[in-house]
Amino acid sequence: MKKILYSLALTALLTSVTYAQTPRQDIDLKTWQHMSLEESGVYGVNTQKAIDFLKQKNRKATPFIVGVLDSGVEVTHEDLKDNVWINPKEKKDGKDNDNNGYIDDIHGWNFIGGKDGKNVDHDTLELTRLFKKYKSLFETDKNAETNKSKFAKEYAEYLEIKNKFETELADAKQNLGQYQNIHNGLKTPIENLINQIGEQKLTEEFMLSFQPKDDITKQGMMIFAMVPPEAWKGKTMNEFGTEILGEIGEAVKHYQNQVDYNLNLNYDTRSIVGDDYSNIKEKHYGNSDVDGPDSNHGTHVSGIIAAKRNNGIGMDGIAGDGNVKIMSVRTVPNGDERDKDVVNAIRYAVDNGAKILNMSFGKAYSPDKEEVWNAFKYAADKGVLLIKAAGNDDLNIDTDLHFPTVFNDKGDAVSNNVITVGSSTSDSNILKSSFSNYGKKSVDVFAPGSEIYSAIPTRDGKYKSNSGTSMASPVVAGVAALVWSHYPKLTAKDIKQIIMESVNKNDQLKEVSVTGGVVDAYKAVQLAEKIATKK
Repeated sequence: MKKILYSLALTALLTSVTYAQTPRQDIDLKTWQHMSLEESGVYGVNTQKAIDFLKQKNRKATPFIVGVLDSGVEVTHEDLKDNVWINPKEKKDGKDNDNNGYIDDIHGWNFIGGKDGKNVDHDTLELTRLFKKYKSLFETDKNAETNKSKFAKEYAEYLEIKNKFETELADAKQNLGQYQNIHNGLKTPIENLINQIGEQKLTEEFMLSFQPKDDITKQGMMIFAMVPPEAWKGKTMNEFGTEILGEIGEAVKHYQNQVDYNLNLNYDTRSIVGDDYSNIKEKHYGNSDVDGPDSNHGTHVSGIIAAKRNNGIGMDGIAGDGNVKIMSVRTVPNGDERDKDVVNAIRYAVDNGAKILNMSFGKAYSPDKEEVWNAFKYAADKGVLLIKAAGNDDLNIDTDLHFPTVFNDKGDAVSNNVITVGSSTSDSNILKSSFSNYGKKSVDVFAPGSEIYSAIPTRDGKYKSNSGTSMASPVVAGVAALVWSHYPKLTAKDIKQIIMESVNKNDQLKEVSVTGGVVDAYKAVQLAEKIATKK
């Protein structure tokens, strides 16, 4: 029975992995987010046509700062280094030259590091932190029984959190074991296929004629037979095999991290930061290392916004012509970001000149949400636009909350300066990415987020395709920066209106977002021109 279940699990896994990565053959997936709907039928954002329009109107870009609140950014990356913010009032001399409370904040700030230069990498989920907090109150405290009636509302929440935590931990352990077994079972047979076939382009004819040299390679062919041809045609066995093993290896790493860190009640990183964590008002902590131990996510996000255009390397950011600069504010670990750090990251970026903040993160719980809402309002008062990812759980976030949210407990928006972004695909027949959260009220627009090619740290290979609403959000941030830097007299409210009113509508998105459409940079600059000339 175990062998049958293993076979079924393996077949399902291989099918999901390979189909998820099967590219469209008729477009360049490294640039598809820039494509024109009218010219290609692909819901890209029409970047070049927008840039050409701005040139025709003789619109000159002004210096502009986008704050990237993320895992960190490799500010020395070949495709980003020319478009990274440099604090004009600070120099790296161990002093707070600009008197803003942050020493040597040349390119931004790191709120998840300590004064000694150490950094948080992994962290727990908010679910874990809440379970630990309530467990002490309702299970181990000497007044635990009394507390259950004294704090009835919190106790009810605790029971819900306890059930969810225990379920997620059990699932993580089960999935870890399953993926480890699958990886161990696949590794040698697939490596044998790679060694025997190598760089040969795969066709159905070739694979039918191929004769394995040994029994292990025959096992590899049996595994290979489970995979639909559409997933491997045109690739080499080296490419395909490496892709499969890499994906399964990432799954092992993901679940191992969940068990070791994210869902570990005994794992606590705040001693690294060295702040008074209970003091939500504290703001001067952290260090100036804006790269950190793992800046993969933040570097990818930054590349989408502002990787240097037309330099013959890597890829082109939407607003990468040189006037838009990336300010890195390290806020997000490999785990859930903490509300205190989010609040301080928003305020730091606003106070230091960022006009757009990209927030490609989110979680299921927010114990200090009121303080986050206050930070939203602070940004609104300063004329700053916040653009955030909708999340990747395929949930209706009108009902299943995803934090930070702009809506308070009554369902009212706390500010009008936030755009929440869902992820779309390059396939006009299936526009919503399968993973993307949605909401008729809570998701404002959709933008390209599936298989987006962008920068990653040099140590990790320089460039890679990633998928997520984390990629869709910076697409919108890039469009907004492109528009706003050329029309600097417009307000955050104007830019939000322009982004939302200039989408390419599609009935597929009508019931899952406010606008029912995908962002279009060309239409956005046209609308900006109309609004600006009337002012």
